[in-house]
Amino acid sequence: MRIVLLLLSIIAGVSAFSSVGSSFTGYGVAVQHRDYAASSQIGGANLEMMRHRKRLKKLGKPADQRKALLRALTTEIIRHGRIKTTLVRARAVRKHVDHMITLGKRGDLHARRQAMAWVYDKQLVHALFEAAPDRYGERNGGYTRVLRTVARQGDNAKMAVIELV
Repeated sequence: MRIVLLLLSIIAGVSAFSSVGSSFTGYGVAVQHRDYAASSQIGGANLEMMRHRKRLKKLGKPADQRKALLRALTTEIIRHGRIKTTLVRARAVRKHVDHMITLGKRGDLHARRQAMAWVYDKQLVHALFEAAPDRYGERNGGYTRVLRTVARQGDNAKMAVIELV
């Protein structure tokens, strides 16, 4: 009996989608096509792009300490031109130093305020904005160089020298 009812329900379900001799007045299967080009932004997230390779080096620190460390390293590289630090820190701070020099090359008020918000020393920002257009005017990025040195003796950490080109 159950098999007969199952077969009847399947036949009734299939006949609901056929157009011949059916009492079903609605549409068959409702298929909605999305226009992904028009609605690719939902809630600020892009549906077509993934975050592959967007991770940043955490440097073994919480976010506030990491930001303070990167700001301090950026300030010291711009002040001295060359510092010795671990290889991972040098690679992490390179992005910020290059960004500060790009802001210095731009030279407008908004760029100056952005640099002031990141670099700790106000006089250093003024000096950077005076020297950057002359020193790096013809370069389109790559303002720093990371050179590997010998490992640190105490914990065998990979060390590097990061310097302005």
